Amino acid sequence: MFDRFRRSGRTSRPARDAERTGSTRVRAADGEDVRHLEEFVRTRQGVEGFVEPRTAVSDVTLLLVAHDGEWTRRRVPSVRWAHEFANRHRVPSYDAAVVGVPQRMRDYNSRVKAERKARGY
Repeated sequence: MFDRFRRSGRTSRPARDAERTGSTRVRAADGEDVRHLEEFVRTRQGVEGFVEPRTAVSDVTLLLVAHDGEWTRRRVPSVRWAHEFANRHRVPSYDAAVVGVPQRMRDYNSRVKAERKARGY
């Protein structure tokens, strides 16, 4: 009876740039992610980095938040890499699991949501 539920002899291979994590697949960080983070740091003022640890559904991410609360988040290879990236770009970095995310980010999200609602989106 249980033979029906067993996997066949075939094994599925994860995508080339993805890693198997529990029951989900996580896309690994790539060069485009790094370029995006570098562009954000270069074009915004007062940027701080918040390193978010790996979870069951996502790999390590670096959350960058500008002075006005605008933010971006991208996958990164490791926690160490994220802090080194921040140091190279003279951006203060924090462990998000310890300090959380800044209030200005939540305020920014609220402003954007209100603007979209006012426009009828």
